Amino acid sequence: MRVFVFIAWAAGWAAGLFAVTANAHPHVFIDAGVQMLFDDQGRLAAVRIVWAYDEFYSLLILEDCGLDPDADGVLTAEEQTLLAGFDMNWDPGFAGDTYLLQGDQPLELSGPTEFGAEFRNGRIISTHLRALPQRVEVGVEPVVIKTFDPTYYTAYAISFDPVVKGRTGCDAQIFRPDLTAVSAELQAALAELSPDQSIDELNLDSFPPIGEAFAEEVRVTCVPPA
Repeated sequence: MRVFVFIAWAAGWAAGLFAVTANAHPHVFIDAGVQMLFDDQGRLAAVRIVWAYDEFYSLLILEDCGLDPDADGVLTAEEQTLLAGFDMNWDPGFAGDTYLLQGDQPLELSGPTEFGAEFRNGRIISTHLRALPQRVEVGVEPVVIKTFDPTYYTAYAISFDPVVKGRTGCDAQIFRPDLTAVSAELQAALAELSPDQSIDELNLDSFPPIGEAFAEEVRVTCVPPA
């Protein structure tokens, strides 16, 4: 899903269109929200993801889908149905820009289900559910939910308060990166790349994982039941 974006981004860099001090910037901006859903045994069972797209990208999507032709900012029920799932047609292997970890262990997530979308106040807001095939006990060791696009074409900000459903005694806090330190790290990584490196040689393994460096995250801890 993101391969074409990376190639275009890398091509621009290789052509000298980016200076090291201004080498990467996102083109789509998303305000994200995370809901943690626990089962009746107190285990983390699923996460519901909310993506609120920026106004410009939302307009592009509406035009591309042929929705809201009268530009009144209100979708009919039929248009609302057509909009649902517009961003859920994922390529194989795409991680959905959502990553869960407990300690150093990545947690598996299902593909998206129960997805929907609406157009409100000039922005498309989409939601989807991702289940954990192996449900997880959450205690003092946090479960970390990161949301990021590895290529940094899309910038995610966790702008909505995280929500815990199905269990009491849990705390969910948002942590944000030190942007000054991240920018310095990125500049150092880019400085190591050869300016005459061909586009064919550029790939996600040889390029700095800048999206993760800018990732915001939610850390969830729970008090063990008495």
